[in-house]
Amino acid sequence: MAEVSKLVQAVSECAALIAACADEGRAARQVPGEVIEALKTSGYMRALLPKQWGGLEVSPNEFFQASMKIAEQDMSTAWIAGIIAVHAYQLAIMDEKAQADVYGDDPNTLISSSYNPVGGKVAPATGGLMLSGRWGWSSGSAHCDWVLLGAIVPGEGYRTFLVPRADYCIEDTWFVYGLQATGSNDIVIENPVFVPHHRTHKQMDGFNCKHSQTNTLYSIPWAQMFIRVVSTPAIGAAKHAVQAFVGNSENSSTDPTKLRADADITRRVAETLNDIDEVETIMCRNFDRMLAQVRAGDEIALIDRVRYRYQASKVIDRMAAAVDRLFEVAGGRSVFDGSAIQNIWRDIHIARAHVANNPTSFARNFGGMALGGENGDVFV
Repeated sequence: MAEVSKLVQAVSECAALIAACADEGRAARQVPGEVIEALKTSGYMRALLPKQWGGLEVSPNEFFQASMKIAEQDMSTAWIAGIIAVHAYQLAIMDEKAQADVYGDDPNTLISSSYNPVGGKVAPATGGLMLSGRWGWSSGSAHCDWVLLGAIVPGEGYRTFLVPRADYCIEDTWFVYGLQATGSNDIVIENPVFVPHHRTHKQMDGFNCKHSQTNTLYSIPWAQMFIRVVSTPAIGAAKHAVQAFVGNSENSSTDPTKLRADADITRRVAETLNDIDEVETIMCRNFDRMLAQVRAGDEIALIDRVRYRYQASKVIDRMAAAVDRLFEVAGGRSVFDGSAIQNIWRDIHIARAHVANNPTSFARNFGGMALGGENGDVFV
């Protein structure tokens, strides 16, 4: 039996609190602050932070196993916690001055993000760039003191800009059908603010795995880490759905022994459990392979990076189908507001709206490369 990691064990100790606060977070459209503080104490928010700043530098699989454990209690909490925590990885491959700006005084300083460059405006300035605009979907932003914003630099291309809380406003726009507690509100910079060059990150530096860290952990492509924080919560949520389904059956007016003898019910449960195992196993295998390669000093083949990107994008579809399979036969209690399995159903289907969870373009890229074509995606 595999030993439970220290991080997973520490996060597991937060489980009761996360579950108890889930309804409050859904109603307030924000994960409660006490949950975030508990996750800080657990070490989860420092999991991918370099040790020089007080981080843990855990392996990707340890980090994502902890993420799934959170999602087994509440998908919104896992969604924002993973997104916020993974930013420490991006900061680790940025200029060390940027790392010092954020983590010099407190290793638990939190960063939100919005990488869609459509609303950003950039202009040149001495020693840096001027940034303004509006960005949507900044999950967990109310808990954070910094934000990472995507924008196009004229004549160059895409960069991420690191901006302190004093330079932007958060506009409350998050009125949604699922993942309500993520508080994925808009970031607004009305008047251009100065961002020094060291607080920016060029997209191609991320693609080329350019960094100054001695730990080869940070040679895993940045994109491979980020895309998994917006799909892995669905694995934990699907596990939660199975638990809710079993709980409903045990408390149902229908004799549970009849359900165990129902070939359709048992098939649905078996297929769901198998789907969960498959997507989790693929994720763990991919990170094991990447970590072994970078530790050996080898490059990760581009076709594999594209393959892994596509496989990550399929997780939501697979887990949504798995939850649908159970929800269809979950009984009358599942239709009422507050039903655990209904909340999970809503959360997973809203997660599908994230661009990283739409497999269409990633399938086209992977299939095209398999047929001898060129890669068309640098976020892999």
